[in-house]
Amino acid sequence: MPVFDYSGLTPTGEAKTGIIDADSPREARIKLRQQNVMVIQMTERARTVRRDKGKKKVLDFSRRARGRGEVPMYTRQLATLLKAGIPLAQAVSALIEQCSIPDLEAAFRDVREKLTQGLSFAEALAYHPEYFSDLFVNMVKAGEASGSLDQVLDRLADYLQRQAQIRNRINAALAYPLIMIMVGIVIVIILMSFVVPKVLAVVERTKQAIPLPTRILQTMADFLGSNWWFFAMALLGLMIGHRFGMRSAEYRYRVDAFKLKLPVLGDLFRKSAVSRFAVAMSTLLKSGVPVLEALRITKDIVNNQVLARVLDNVQKRIVEGTDIASPLKRSGVFPPVVGYMIAVGEQSGQLDQMLDQVASAYDEEVEVQTQKVTSLLEPLIIVAMAAVVGFIVISVMLPILKISDVESIRGRR
Repeated sequence: MPVFDYSGLTPTGEAKTGIIDADSPREARIKLRQQNVMVIQMTERARTVRRDKGKKKVLDFSRRARGRGEVPMYTRQLATLLKAGIPLAQAVSALIEQCSIPDLEAAFRDVREKLTQGLSFAEALAYHPEYFSDLFVNMVKAGEASGSLDQVLDRLADYLQRQAQIRNRINAALAYPLIMIMVGIVIVIILMSFVVPKVLAVVERTKQAIPLPTRILQTMADFLGSNWWFFAMALLGLMIGHRFGMRSAEYRYRVDAFKLKLPVLGDLFRKSAVSRFAVAMSTLLKSGVPVLEALRITKDIVNNQVLARVLDNVQKRIVEGTDIASPLKRSGVFPPVVGYMIAVGEQSGQLDQMLDQVASAYDEEVEVQTQKVTSLLEPLIIVAMAAVVGFIVISVMLPILKISDVESIRGRR
């Protein structure tokens, strides 16, 4: 069913905008008239049909998935509505009524339409991968099959919120150092572009001997001033090349391998990926998803190609008859304790509970590591900024002090 964006006026003259689904513009206008809205403008929301991984046609209502961060909240609300005995289609309608993000509302409207056409909830969600991942869809499918959709949605909400917390924790740990670096770069650019050239021009007019630090600074300023465009183009080229390179699995693998080898940060990236793996596997297994399918889904969630290849190898070894823990231990990528805990979980038949413990332990590790990263990076960046700015200040002040000394001597004579 088409979805329309509209703008109009209420009987009190208040402007109102929103979206509405209808078979035609005429039917949409009739619906809005029944809601006492006089339509001023109406346009059909573009829907581009594309194929998702070459398997399924997927409708995109918008290129940018605005409101993705609100999905956990709406998932929790949907679970609550289903527990209260409200039918699924009506529960989705309730979400539509309170959704304030047009793109997400359009997705919910399309899901409701698919439900009325006879599709399952999982099939309807699969048409919107920009909001609902493979993990989301497969867990919903398992929940529908077992008759425990409300419980599965609760687990999904817990998982999404947990992952958001880890992501926010890491972003917060890296945000302050990045801001400091950017501020430092701006300060250096201002000094090198405006302050240093004026001071050097004054020094040159006095025809005094220029100290070594000042000569070095002058050479750097001249070089950057005449070649800034080269550095700008090189930076732009690197950004474009990286963006295109990320489309290649091999390039992503090398980038992720490099990230894991970084001092301090590499440990943080590894622990956060292990945490995502443990949480996702546990959540999927509790929801009734088979182990092989859970590994396939989790492989795309760890957000690291190095760990993903290990999980792909684990999946192949399981097909050959081995367990999960053995290839994990031999990989050298996952920490040994994870392999041993998974082995205990497999032997006791409580793999999902053991993965929960792994996830909890590594959540704490991620929090400790983020604090360690912040405590280490901040002083390093401050020292580096102080060294650069201090060198510029000393290089500028040395000739000024020398000129002052010469003028003072002349005044005494």
